[in-house]
Amino acid sequence: VRSPGLAIEAGGEAIAGFEEEGPGESELFGLAAAALVLLVAFGAIIAMGLPLVTALLGLAMGFFLIRFCALALDISTFAPSFAAMLGIGVGIDYALFVVTRFREGLAAGGSMEQSLTTAISTAGRAVLFAGVVVVASLLGLYAIGISLVANLGLSAAIVVGTAMIVSITVLPALLAVIGYNIDRWALPFLRPSAVGDPRGFWYRFSLLVQRRATLFLVLGTGLLLLLSVPLLDVELGNSDDGNNPERFASRRAYDMLADAFGAGFNGPFVIVVNDATPLEPTALVRLRKAVSLDPNVDSVSNPGLSISGETAVFTVIPGTAPQDEATRNLVRRLRAETVPGIQGRLQGTPEVFVAGATAAFIDVTEQVESRLAPFFVAVVGFALVLLTAAFRSVAVPIKAALMNLMAISATLGVLVAIFQWGWGMNLLGIDRSGPIESFLPMFMFAILFGLSMDYEVFLLSRIRERYLQTGDPSGSVAYGISASARVITAAAAILVTVFLSFILGDSRVIKEFGLGMAFAIFIDATLVRLVLVPAAMELMGRWTWWMPAWLDRLLPGISIDTPVVGSTLGVESAPEPTVRSCQR
Repeated sequence: VRSPGLAIEAGGEAIAGFEEEGPGESELFGLAAAALVLLVAFGAIIAMGLPLVTALLGLAMGFFLIRFCALALDISTFAPSFAAMLGIGVGIDYALFVVTRFREGLAAGGSMEQSLTTAISTAGRAVLFAGVVVVASLLGLYAIGISLVANLGLSAAIVVGTAMIVSITVLPALLAVIGYNIDRWALPFLRPSAVGDPRGFWYRFSLLVQRRATLFLVLGTGLLLLLSVPLLDVELGNSDDGNNPERFASRRAYDMLADAFGAGFNGPFVIVVNDATPLEPTALVRLRKAVSLDPNVDSVSNPGLSISGETAVFTVIPGTAPQDEATRNLVRRLRAETVPGIQGRLQGTPEVFVAGATAAFIDVTEQVESRLAPFFVAVVGFALVLLTAAFRSVAVPIKAALMNLMAISATLGVLVAIFQWGWGMNLLGIDRSGPIESFLPMFMFAILFGLSMDYEVFLLSRIRERYLQTGDPSGSVAYGISASARVITAAAAILVTVFLSFILGDSRVIKEFGLGMAFAIFIDATLVRLVLVPAAMELMGRWTWWMPAWLDRLLPGISIDTPVVGSTLGVESAPEPTVRSCQR
């Protein structure tokens, strides 16, 4: 029945749900970009292929488990895209750390068994540590009490968990089979410099930062704080069909309704009145009139009565769009002022509820906001305890937590500037600004804090490993940077390209998450890990590894940085008593 003069579109929640995109071209683009980064990082075809194979294997296992969970749980339509994004990036990253340490052992003249044992007892433990932090943080989303957010966190935890398991079980088995062939089909012009080489770029870069530690620490911290400024104006909410691309039928229907009947027509409220006895018509009239007097109410329908007459329903059309702040204020006024003010004058003891999809989204947002602070404290506290137990230091975990919080706040500030304020949103294929998704800060925090711990553990384990051998706090930092900078930058480049590939999709939520994750990983792996960390550790000196004796006895021993023999590192370990005296 469509004709040049007649437009017909289907809209609503059911239609919009079928328009959600699953994994597709974005993942293929991300995999291709990751393969290129791996080739540059490893300089060998075989070494490049291993992380890709293990990442896809972990992702396949993860999707199977998510599908299994979906038989009993309501899994969001966003879950497959989120899972694919995380599974590919994290799976490649975890494998990258293990393969890099294995190749370093072979290059230093160690046997295959020694190199594999060293890789698993150092990089493998770091992967296990970081993976546990991510999974625990994501499962902590169940504390919010919102099944949609919690089940989304469960999906992400599943793919991270399977990636971690594959990296410490299947990958070592593959390395044992491949052995010395790991560097076959190598590209000589991409061969990296030796670990800890004083002539290497990263060693000299670390020394430059350490010589001007105060300057770099002040400038880096100032940049993060500047990027965090828009976060002060953050407005949490939920996207609606008006944020979909125009090629979606739900978006075209949304615009047609808004143009014809007003912006609030797409977000009606439902006022439900219920009593144990039949409701009085005059009472319903008074309630309808009280609601219609609100300045932001366009219209209120006549009450629809149930057969028993004990339940009545009004439909309220607000004057503003569903995601507008004025609409949320209207819901709050109705619940806190209008309804209580008229409820006491109604005959009987009727219950009055303000409900509907728009009101439900507001309830979700307010519940998430109320749980943000406790959730952040729980995640940071859990990571602090684990880092303190692993590195036997007080300063290291506090420094890591502060820097991670600044990096995450800077990321959220950038998201506010783009998606809420509209700065440069057209470059991302978005034509309408709106609030930041209410669950996104908590969800991103859980993932980013764990992923940043991944880089932190990998870097600090190399620094502490060297410090235990030499007792030199300054030299160990430069060595740790040179030994891990290449793999950290490669891992970050893989995650950044994978997450950025999801900007090519149509979903605004996926764009927010992809851009936010990519920016956070970039900031964390460059500014934080390679500039702020060495600057801060240089200023702290030997206090970096200080720990009170009572706390040392209280905390359990968690070994991440097991010292390795001289055949792998070329340096003999310092005697244990000497190291303890240095710490004290």
